[in-house]
Amino acid sequence: MPTAQRFLVQPSSRVAPALLSLASLGLALAGPAAAAELPATTAAVLAGGCVNCHGPDGRAQGAIPPIGGLDEGYLRARLLAFRDGRDAPGSVMTRLMKGHDTDQIEALAKWFARGGTR
Repeated sequence: MPTAQRFLVQPSSRVAPALLSLASLGLALAGPAAAAELPATTAAVLAGGCVNCHGPDGRAQGAIPPIGGLDEGYLRARLLAFRDGRDAPGSVMTRLMKGHDTDQIEALAKWFARGGTR
């Protein structure tokens, strides 16, 4: 097998276990035993998907709205509305928030209200 073909095949064998681990983490976090207040490290992991568009500290530039430093209650209400399909039903946010329970949404709201810290 040529070198280029081997390179294309091998990364998937390394990526699959990592993706499986991340998926398992997500399932563990979404389980019924979730704490009322999730640790900041958990919030940081959850925020990983958000930073792709909103930036590491939630202060996106351009077409994506910045969310870092916004009021925690406002963020919570918006995220819950996205999850429940009450806000921007065509938005990617409705699909993303469906994967989060209330405790996770609380943690995200706190995380971004504090500017992506603690």
